[in-house]
Amino acid sequence: MPQAIAYAIDGPTGRFVRTTIERREPGPTEVLFDIRYAGICHSDIHTARGEWGPARYPLVPGHELAGVVTRVGSAVTKFAVGDRVGVGCFVDSCGACEQCAAGREQFCESREKPTVWTYNAIGRDGLPTAGGYSTCFTIEQDYLLRIPDSIDLAAAAPLLCAGITTYSPLKRWGAGPGKRVAIVGMGGLGHMAVQLAAAMGAEVAVISQTRSKEADGRRFGASEYYATSEPGTLRHLRRSFDLMVTTVSGSSDLTGLLGCLKIGGALVDVGLPEHPVELRMSTLTNGNRILAGSNIGGIAETQEMLDFCAEHGLAAQVEVISGEDINDAYDKVVASQVRYRYVIDTSTFTA
Repeated sequence: MPQAIAYAIDGPTGRFVRTTIERREPGPTEVLFDIRYAGICHSDIHTARGEWGPARYPLVPGHELAGVVTRVGSAVTKFAVGDRVGVGCFVDSCGACEQCAAGREQFCESREKPTVWTYNAIGRDGLPTAGGYSTCFTIEQDYLLRIPDSIDLAAAAPLLCAGITTYSPLKRWGAGPGKRVAIVGMGGLGHMAVQLAAAMGAEVAVISQTRSKEADGRRFGASEYYATSEPGTLRHLRRSFDLMVTTVSGSSDLTGLLGCLKIGGALVDVGLPEHPVELRMSTLTNGNRILAGSNIGGIAETQEMLDFCAEHGLAAQVEVISGEDINDAYDKVVASQVRYRYVIDTSTFTA
């Protein structure tokens, strides 16, 4: 069986250490590829530190994978050795239920074969799945994405989560010409949301805690930038936006944000606050406003996002690190000290 060098953590208070794991031999319709880069998503941190419930340790996180195909099964028709490919948040599903048929594999409804997440799940071989903090990966061809040649592999990796997480709600809720769109928070998710909304033709504003990232926000395509630390900001923005996408995980009061929507506008959450949020229902009903959520996207939509990014010259802004930097990077992500996504260079695993 193919072996991979990986970085794993053995418990919620542990530290990442180098180890060796086994990948399954690719079956007839499966692909084996070398992982070149793996992004660090905040959800990796929540999972590794047990903040979202029990995890399967030792844990190898990572669901933003970019690499190059090295082997293909005998019946593989979609990929060839040498192709540039990526894997996002899930690696399998039943493929037959209503949601899978509609291209929403992340919501697979099968009880026998539900969505299989890239890590911290049980794969088709009955073993715990291990993610992208490793040097190779085996996957069914239907769950593999093609990375366009024009996108650098390191910058492509975060698109497999941060890119699709923000592309999907922007597309669904009609970001485009004639629409005013506000992106709340400009971290790993938000900096992609600003670029995508601007490329879709919307008039884009950033609502952040401070103005420390204003120059970046305008460089990414925002024409307006607001800081909630400045008194009266949300009051000033009442009834301003057709669509708002909030990417922050620390918000507890949505009422102020909802008030910034125009009549009939939508506020979409992709930030997954850890704690219950407060909401004054009259803010919704008095303006026919919509509060919605969004969770990544299916395979077809993720490929659509990658092609859109290639067409418009978009990519994640990354800081490339080594495997030995993972522990320090986790602390810096929590402290909002990265601009805007850490990406692990797996060639450092064998150094």
